[in-house]
Amino acid sequence: MARTAEKSGKGETAAAEKKTKATAKPAAKATGAARGGITAPVTPSADLAEIVGKADLPRSEVVKKVWEYIKKHDLQDAKDRRQINGDDKLQKIFGKKSVSMFEMNKHLSAHLTAKKD
Repeated sequence: MARTAEKSGKGETAAAEKKTKATAKPAAKATGAARGGITAPVTPSADLAEIVGKADLPRSEVVKKVWEYIKKHDLQDAKDRRQINGDDKLQKIFGKKSVSMFEMNKHLSAHLTAKKD
């Protein structure tokens, strides 16, 4: 007796799920997962906290919030969009009036402290 397509599909699906469970890597625990690099929480300095807030954030979120601030206040140079013209808050962080977007992360690093466990 031939198996119907529906029964065949269910059997194949069950077999595939069983195989996936057997070969899958164990999922990291939500609270105990190791976080490092760009996802590790960092603490912003007082000057940087004026822009991104006082809470510990991953480095990627800090950069994202700085870019939001730059775009909100129209601080990119009109002729060369790679240059960022700092206002008073950004000049405290950058240490100078204008920086390129490529050196911005170097200046941000000086204002970020890795969280100690």
